Amino acid sequence: METITIERFIAAPVGEVFEWLADARNYPRATWVVLRQRLVAPGEGAFYGRGAVRQLVWVVGWFRERITSYDPPHEFGYLVERSFPPSRHEGGKLTFTEVAGGTRVEWTTTAEVRLPFAAAITRALVRPGVTYIFGKVLDAAAAELAKAPA
Repeated sequence: METITIERFIAAPVGEVFEWLADARNYPRATWVVLRQRLVAPGEGAFYGRGAVRQLVWVVGWFRERITSYDPPHEFGYLVERSFPPSRHEGGKLTFTEVAGGTRVEWTTTAEVRLPFAAAITRALVRPGVTYIFGKVLDAAAAELAKAPA
């Protein structure tokens, strides 16, 4: 099981950063690493709020996720319920902290790919792969929010 954390500073107000990252419709539009997204079931109080179910097709696989916590503009959490390649997921969370000049985002996930015949290889690839992909999403948010009119 790997716990992976990636952090970024985004030069935009915490509320805008939260809204951008909580709305998975932004992901495929802003970065090539996310091919498609679909909202399977809306959440409580917001499309991507607590209880929402979303499907994401990334360049590395397919993931069905449930939003498990939603506290704008501070944090939201999710759990991968099904995926291909198969994985075991103990949860992910994005935390947003207002700092001078913008927002600090911390994205943490704990998971493992369940491919017993290639366990060592997948462990070696998961951390750099997830770090790269999450980083691309965060970089896309930073770039797009930097262009937004004040």
